[in-house]
Amino acid sequence: MTHLENTVYINVTSTDPAFNLALEQYVFDELPRDRQYFLFWQNQNAIIIGKHQNTLAEINEAYVRERGIRIVRRLSGGGAVYHDLGNLNYTWISDAGDSAQVDLRKFCQPVADALVSLGADAQVSGRNDILIAGQKVSGNAQYIRDSRVMHHGTLLFDSDLSVLGGALHADPAKIQAKGVRSVRSRVTTIRPHLQQEVSLADFKARILQHLFPNGVMEYTITGADIAAIEELRRQRYDTWDWNYGASPPCTLVRKQRLEGCGTVEAHIQLEKGRIAAIAFLGDFFSTVEPEELAEKLVGLRLTVADCRPVLEDAGVSRFFTGAQPQDILTLLCEGSTP
Repeated sequence: MTHLENTVYINVTSTDPAFNLALEQYVFDELPRDRQYFLFWQNQNAIIIGKHQNTLAEINEAYVRERGIRIVRRLSGGGAVYHDLGNLNYTWISDAGDSAQVDLRKFCQPVADALVSLGADAQVSGRNDILIAGQKVSGNAQYIRDSRVMHHGTLLFDSDLSVLGGALHADPAKIQAKGVRSVRSRVTTIRPHLQQEVSLADFKARILQHLFPNGVMEYTITGADIAAIEELRRQRYDTWDWNYGASPPCTLVRKQRLEGCGTVEAHIQLEKGRIAAIAFLGDFFSTVEPEELAEKLVGLRLTVADCRPVLEDAGVSRFFTGAQPQDILTLLCEGSTP
């Protein structure tokens, strides 16, 4: 960044991922374009999916559900990232001028330089990463529209990397998906690489001080802003249709050994997050062909709420001798894979 003097800082206090992504879009769409904006924000446990990705191809469904991890799709491309309160997110929003090209280094470099000022051996590497000691501490993405650019990135200050690894662990052998798959990188956290022990609040303050040594004008979100952001959150970022339904088509393969029934394998074709076709294979017995059950499931979202009533009404044991509705519900919706 060659000039930061016309920047307005927004300190985001919400930790709701759907609200925060709506806030980003609101600043991008609605605030005056005669300046650029810099935001710091945090999300409670969440996976943020790239715009062109298939949600189910990126996440470990059962793990995510058990831990109450939110799933929200963002406007920008790139890969899926995990956020928790040990992670600090930053966003630049600026006019792009005549450029229609993504230029991530322009926005990454000032942040990498700030990390260096704190004693970390940070460098911008490849297309969209900031590395310390060869390991990723920041992933970045951009969204460009109408000569306006939104650049956002993560700063893995003190995140729980074990949760990150568990949540972003869909088995590619069991999912044949269209869409951009995330590239898994070796990651580390920033905190151990700093010259001295600092809290996240101190870290945030020092990054700001490095970026804006002469101070920065701050914009406070108003009540009217919040009302508009909440509406955008409600209409887009907090909806199943955006976070799951906007996914490209994919095929899931799920398999489970059911006591007293045998092995049941489900091949599920999804389009816009809904079941487009499903085939059941295995060594089970049946008195009614399982294709009849498959027909009842077509058109449903692949969720417990949609599938449970159909399975409970269908007489599941007719299609899979010895099986109960909960067995098939678990197979379809709980992420069980071979």
